Amino acid sequence: MTEDVNMVLDMAREAMEKAINHLEKELSKIRAGKASPIMLDGIKVDYYGTPTPLNQVGSVSAPDPRLLTVQPWEKNMLSHIERAIIGANLGLNPSNDGQLIRIPIPPLSEERRKALVKQASSEGEHARVGVRAARKGAYDEIKQLVKDGLSEDEGKRAESNVEDLTKKYNESVDKHLKKKEEEIMTV
Repeated sequence: MTEDVNMVLDMAREAMEKAINHLEKELSKIRAGKASPIMLDGIKVDYYGTPTPLNQVGSVSAPDPRLLTVQPWEKNMLSHIERAIIGANLGLNPSNDGQLIRIPIPPLSEERRKALVKQASSEGEHARVGVRAARKGAYDEIKQLVKDGLSEDEGKRAESNVEDLTKKYNESVDKHLKKKEEEIMTV
């Protein structure tokens, strides 16, 4: 039966890890004042009628902390890329010189910084919900194992282990949020 308990704990750990990975991915998209190619990750460009990720139609780079550039692989994609960036509502104004798209990154106002911190907190709450859902799933599995013959003591021990995992992953969420908040609020 302990093999079943270990399997439940592994599944819970895996689900909690997925929540943290998702949080990291979402936080990386939140702008922190410095230009980063990741800022444009969610943008889809109309590539001959097919919505295609921006990084598949051109090369995105950050030559300095206040500028992003997009070098399309096909010159005729310049206007499509420019339209996609404007349509993404990121508050960015791309300019196109016929060869390259330059995207100046404006400095963040205090109000915008606070809004970004709020957005980061929201992503953190989504991660916490994922962690709690994994905990609930593990608890349900453990209760079923107890019904199927696992001793009460082993069930309690397994629940305690799940609670320790939950605490560990919630602390990880807090750590990620604190780091991102400091990053955003640094002028």
